[in-house]
Amino acid sequence: MRVSREQMAVHRRQILDSAAKLFRERGFDAVTVADVMKAAGLTHGGFYRHFESKDALIAAAIAEAQTQSAAHPDFPAEDLDTYLAAYLSPTHRDHPAEGCPVAGMGPAAIRESTEARQVMTDGLHRQIARLTQGAPGKNAAEKRQAAIASWSAMVGGLILSRLANDQVLSNEILTATRNAIAGKKPA
Repeated sequence: MRVSREQMAVHRRQILDSAAKLFRERGFDAVTVADVMKAAGLTHGGFYRHFESKDALIAAAIAEAQTQSAAHPDFPAEDLDTYLAAYLSPTHRDHPAEGCPVAGMGPAAIRESTEARQVMTDGLHRQIARLTQGAPGKNAAEKRQAAIASWSAMVGGLILSRLANDQVLSNEILTATRNAIAGKKPA
C-alpha cells in the first residue's frame, strides 16, 4: 500500500517528536532506532524512508527539539526573570524529555557527527540572540555578553541539578544559580 506525501510528513513528524523526547531523556547511545519507531507508533522497517541513518535522525531531532524549545510559552527570552524562573525550576529539572535540548543532549552531542554538532551550534547562536533581547547592558556587546554568561550558567545549573541525587542539593543548585544570574545576594 502506497503512503501519501501527507502521511509521510505526519510519520516524519511522529518520528522527530519521539526521537527528540527520547534523546533528551535517555541520551543518543541508550536509544535505538527501534525504540524511536516504537514510540512513534511505526514499524522499524519504515525508518529508512525518512532518514538515511541514525546520525541523520540525531541531527534532525536536535533541530526539532530546538524548535520546540524556542516556541515554548514558559520560556519567553525577552523576559529574563520569567525565563530564569521557568528554566531553573524543579519542574523543568524533573522532565528532561520535554526540556532544554542543550541541557538534555548537549553533553552527548559533543561526541556526535559534525552535522549534529553544527545543528547544536546553530541553535546556540539563535538562543544567544533570543536571550540578548532581554539581557541587561548598556549596548549590544554588553547585552550579548550577559546573555552568553546567563545562558551558560542556566544550562550548567540545570545539568548539575539533574546530576545530583540529593534533592536538597539539587534544589540548592537551582536556587543559587537563579539568584546569581538575577544578582541576588544569598540569604
